[in-house]
Amino acid sequence: MEHLDKRTKMTIMFAVMASMLFAALNQTIVGTSLPRIVAKLGGMEYFNWVFTIFMLTSSVTAILVGKLSDIYGRKPFILSGLAVFMAGSFLCGTSDDMIQLIIYRGIQGLGGGMIMSTSFTAVGDLFSPRERGRWQGLMGAVFGLASVLGPTLGGYIVEHFDWHWVFWIFLPFGFIAFFLIWRLFPHTAQGEKKSIDYWGSMFLVLTMIPLLLAFTWAGKDYGWTSARILGLFAFSAASLLIFIRIESRTSNPVLPLHLFKNSIFSLSNVIGFIMGIGMFGAVMYTPFFIQGVLGTAPSRTGFIMMFMTLSMVFSSTIAGQYITRTGKYKHLALFGLLLMAGGMYSMSLMGLNTSNWTVVINLAIVGLGLGIAFPIFNLTVQNAVDHRYLGVATSSTQLFRQMGGTVGVSIMGTLMFNRMEEKMSLLASKSSAAAANPGVMEKLSQLRDPQALLNPDKLEQIRSGLPPQMTGMFDHIIHALREAMSYSLEGVFFMGALFMILAFLLTFFVKEIPLRTSNREPQPAGDSQEQMGETAPQN
Repeated sequence: MEHLDKRTKMTIMFAVMASMLFAALNQTIVGTSLPRIVAKLGGMEYFNWVFTIFMLTSSVTAILVGKLSDIYGRKPFILSGLAVFMAGSFLCGTSDDMIQLIIYRGIQGLGGGMIMSTSFTAVGDLFSPRERGRWQGLMGAVFGLASVLGPTLGGYIVEHFDWHWVFWIFLPFGFIAFFLIWRLFPHTAQGEKKSIDYWGSMFLVLTMIPLLLAFTWAGKDYGWTSARILGLFAFSAASLLIFIRIESRTSNPVLPLHLFKNSIFSLSNVIGFIMGIGMFGAVMYTPFFIQGVLGTAPSRTGFIMMFMTLSMVFSSTIAGQYITRTGKYKHLALFGLLLMAGGMYSMSLMGLNTSNWTVVINLAIVGLGLGIAFPIFNLTVQNAVDHRYLGVATSSTQLFRQMGGTVGVSIMGTLMFNRMEEKMSLLASKSSAAAANPGVMEKLSQLRDPQALLNPDKLEQIRSGLPPQMTGMFDHIIHALREAMSYSLEGVFFMGALFMILAFLLTFFVKEIPLRTSNREPQPAGDSQEQMGETAPQN
């Protein structure tokens, strides 16, 4: 598609970014509106599955569609993704209970994975690696814009309108994106149709889903050494071994293993995995600090978090322009990761006396680093592989980043809950007044969940149910709990900083090869087909 004129490319990119924005907005809008939806539909015990099912289905389709789009072209899959996503969005708004909503969110995820995978790959079809920096930065800015608009709109809609409109309001936007892609996006099939690797696809799915579920549940719903979690890990490991054997023997593997012989491809995915840990760690656990430790109102929490997103949008746009103009990217990646590490470390120093403005500054630093480094490793992977592997290579970076986020949130969550539990046990053992009154102990035990500090109404309900002589002790315990949460989050953010330092160090080993100025150019020197392991599979 490089031969298209500039105006046509710009129009296609507008349609692609519209598709991305449509999908991203529907992801981010749910967060702030879900408590109200749960209040209407019930099923609080299934709350987390609204997010988990989307992550599972989108991760699976992203990696599978990556390979298929290399064979059949991007257009049919981005159109199918939009159609499935719109159907899922409409159905979500018709849900009568939480189970239906979870099923329909799974359908949304299937479409979302197709859209995300093909959208980033389409940039590679339209532009040479040298030109992609600018557009990868703008695509990152689209995500940032959705992160700002989505939660704000979600809160406004459920407050002033029926909750169904959370899922329906952007449907016209989806139809416009579908029409533009259908009319403007050229067909880019590779020509030769190859057999589909059904067995490899099946065992890739059987590897991913148990692994993601294990890290989602471990440390929260089940212990890390519980039979269920160990069984999921074992099943995933067995499926992985079978998958590797299938891929090494099939003629058209869904995930060509020889790509991992390319050090740039492998290291970039490892770094993306580690970045996912840090990025999701900051996003998921900072609200615990803002609301739980500082006692900031939820309405202001979104405003504070917005500064991270805005700084990410700013830096990703500037960094993309710089890469396109200079062709240099490695020193930018190092600088971005160092900024992220510094921001996360600064967050680990925060405590009860921290001001909201200090949180804003630290989040802005993390966002600046994330915006710089986030798009670069998509670019390094795309530049290091032959163009016929563009789809599967791009989707692999998304998969590793998503899995890093899942693993990171699980590990950091376990660290946080363990530290909170340790502090709570110490607090209970020292509270002789509470120990002498089992009824009081029962009420105070409700505070063992860190989520309680994020719910002022629940705190007030517990406080009002205590005897008058115990309210002073209650207030003292709440203060101690805030200290305990601050201590637990200090460990979470410090761990995030360590992961970013690891990513920073690994980046030194990523070869900086010249960015190609055309998709028709051969791979840059240093990453020859021989080094890539381009050998025929043994049948």
